[in-house]
Amino acid sequence: MSIAPIGATPFTMPALPATSAADATDATDATGATGATGATGGFGNALVDALDGVEQAQDNADQVASLAATGDLTNVHDLTIATTEAELATSLTTAVRDKAVAAFNAIMSMPV
Repeated sequence: MSIAPIGATPFTMPALPATSAADATDATDATGATGATGATGGFGNALVDALDGVEQAQDNADQVASLAATGDLTNVHDLTIATTEAELATSLTTAVRDKAVAAFNAIMSMPV
């Protein structure tokens, strides 16, 4: 089995879906704020999806940990992978929250 070096395969970014002018129209949501609507669903929906992903990673880690505790887990690597994924997702969420709070505090301390 041969392993190709990292530089042998060029990395290409995946193509983003094309958006039309109809997809990028402005709309007002229930809070009265205006924002672009489109295929992505907006920044708020992206945050909700990210937090749902963190919750799913933590739930998966809990399920695998309970399998390990009962002796039904056949591969210990699954436990390590699941707990590491949950830990990294939680750390990333905490870092993003800290940066958002720091940005908010910086904006609030600006003179008018």
